[in-house]
Amino acid sequence: MRQRFGLPVFEAGWVWLAGAGPGDPGLLTLHTVHGLAEADAVVYDALVDDRILALAKPTAELVFAGKRGGKPSPKQRDISDRLIELARSGKRVLRLKGGDPFVFGRGGEEALALVEAGIHFRVIPGVTAGTGGLAYAGIPVTHRDTNQAVTFVTGHSAAGEVPEGLDWEAIGQGSPVIVLYMAMKHLGIIASKFIATGRNPDEPVAVVSNASTPDQKVLETTLAKAAQDVAAAEMAAPAVICIGDVVRLRSGLDWLGALTSGRMLDPDPLGEKGSGAEQDGERQQRPNLA
Repeated sequence: MRQRFGLPVFEAGWVWLAGAGPGDPGLLTLHTVHGLAEADAVVYDALVDDRILALAKPTAELVFAGKRGGKPSPKQRDISDRLIELARSGKRVLRLKGGDPFVFGRGGEEALALVEAGIHFRVIPGVTAGTGGLAYAGIPVTHRDTNQAVTFVTGHSAAGEVPEGLDWEAIGQGSPVIVLYMAMKHLGIIASKFIATGRNPDEPVAVVSNASTPDQKVLETTLAKAAQDVAAAEMAAPAVICIGDVVRLRSGLDWLGALTSGRMLDPDPLGEKGSGAEQDGERQQRPNLA
């Protein structure tokens, strides 16, 4: 494969910071698949699908470095030190992170630690959940009839609280579509902040849990009811949340639902037939994607 596609040589003592995408192994890049096949050690996050880890060579050391909110997790400094230790021992190290390593993935921090330690590294971008995960739910983050801008926002700070350094008013008033990462815990507070900036309480919201995996679930609701409906539907993290009129397009673009259930798509999701949204609080569970 390396010769056919001109893929780079994975040198001993190097660290590749690679994105594993939102879950579906088919969304891996060729560089990441190549890295899995060549790595002596794979340091992976909690959100990396087991089917992806199965692509690692049999002799590779698999090192769990997952961080999950509210649960005991490795400290970031310890993860960086482990990468440095493995590289200095002469191993080819693949640091495998869910989504894209540089989109709310702390890949920048790990890369800077490698720079400081004098370790050679390569960055392999991945499909981030804010675009790929929503696409699997039939939601485009941009559409010329709804928005020409989109804002990606983290739902919690390094301390696990609602971020204090964000200008919520500017985001709420200036961005027609907002995509939230890691926001399930504080969804009610964040929704209230946006409503306080003047956003419509009835604005459509979609919550996509376990995007692009066999456990994917999609909840369509409104900004005012989002937290309440998420709790009632027992939606769980990891999830990506989309706020804005692009959510209405799902009735016409839910290709996965049409593919697995054989139904026709709505040809006019933004037209006079209605918003196309499901009933508030209704949860759809998708069939196995494997």
